[in-house]
Amino acid sequence: MEIQKEFDLTVVPTEGEIDAPLSPRKNLCLSVVESDIKNETSFQKLDMILTQYLETLSKRKKYHIGYPTNMHYEHHATLAPLLQFHLNNFGDPFAQHPTDFHSKDFEVAVLDWFAQLWEIEKDEYWGYITSGGTEGNLHGLLVGRELLPSGILYASKDSHYSIFKAARMYRMELQTINTLVNGEIDYEDLQSKLLVNKNKPAIININIGTTFKGAIDDLDFVIQTLENCGYSNDNYYIHCDAALCGLILPFIKHAKKITFKKPIGSISISGHKFLGCPMPCGIQITRKTYVSTHSKIEYINSTDATISGSRNGFTPIFLWYCLSKKGHARLQQDSITCIENARYLKDRLLEAGISVMLNEFSITVIFERSCDHKFIHRWNLCYLRGMAHVVVMPGITRETIDSFFKDLMQERKRWFQDGKTQPPCLADEFGSQNCMCSHNKMHN
Repeated sequence: MEIQKEFDLTVVPTEGEIDAPLSPRKNLCLSVVESDIKNETSFQKLDMILTQYLETLSKRKKYHIGYPTNMHYEHHATLAPLLQFHLNNFGDPFAQHPTDFHSKDFEVAVLDWFAQLWEIEKDEYWGYITSGGTEGNLHGLLVGRELLPSGILYASKDSHYSIFKAARMYRMELQTINTLVNGEIDYEDLQSKLLVNKNKPAIININIGTTFKGAIDDLDFVIQTLENCGYSNDNYYIHCDAALCGLILPFIKHAKKITFKKPIGSISISGHKFLGCPMPCGIQITRKTYVSTHSKIEYINSTDATISGSRNGFTPIFLWYCLSKKGHARLQQDSITCIENARYLKDRLLEAGISVMLNEFSITVIFERSCDHKFIHRWNLCYLRGMAHVVVMPGITRETIDSFFKDLMQERKRWFQDGKTQPPCLADEFGSQNCMCSHNKMHN
């Protein structure tokens, strides 16, 4: 294998070539012959590949606005020395660990912080730090499945795909609920399906920020609907998927609380999204009485109700450090700033005559999809049918928003310069009041 030849193909895009993809996988293939790489020159080439990869990521970072990842880290250098150790938090977070190489103390400290935020006493909750929002949803719904084995899972069609994955994995009967035009669960459709299936318990997924539109389901109204339909507290289980907005709503005045003082069963949140962590992670908390008692596994000196078993021991430390540095005051400021910046982007798009929607308390701005895939790639935009969105995370400044807006307006002149191509009608996607297509303008 000639590493030099492969390395030459690993190109870092310049500002003018920012649409270029990251390093092709074929250029990173590994040799099965050890002698091919065991020399100083080859190791230098490996270092060069990694250096170029780092440069590429650094250049692309300011264009990462379409997916909900907070890349604004302030503490990676401080915590980097930990990488010389293997930290594995296997087993129950609250059980003693058979080795010294773990971070369970940090894990429990983080869990206690979220338990306090969501108003459940230390001795009343159980939870763990997951690999991400998907695992949190899988565990939350697993708890509901074990608690109500014959229960039907109700989830809106705008729910994260992990909810439907859980239904398949656990062979749960599923009722998909329609959504309102803004992405919220359709409460009338939910009620009608609950009434039809009153003979079976209900396991309900509530979205605290849907994946694409950032819609927030009304937890209080869903609880009231269950009661109106005759479901007693022991005949339903509510899981709250708060992956993105779970760290925004608690710090915004007039936003409805997510709290265990209400009859919910579990909450999951992503740690790498709004809070920010260099590796995917999440926090899952449920009521202690809902977790099945598992027999003790002797060789790890612990029970294990987690899905993953072995868990990244670095994640709790990053989360603990970030929460300690930010505190409630900084998280509140981040929440307010992101919401204000999302409104700023929405207003700029609206003034330019571009179809756009922004839900209350959301940082996800939905607008008409670009005509050019290169533009979508350049800005790392997430898209669905005729829509695209920007998730205004901490670290996305108004300067970044202005740069995106300027680029978008320049591209739109080119896309629609012939006068024949028109922006899509998005009235069915997010409401006629938010659609600025020529047809809607003519009728308004």
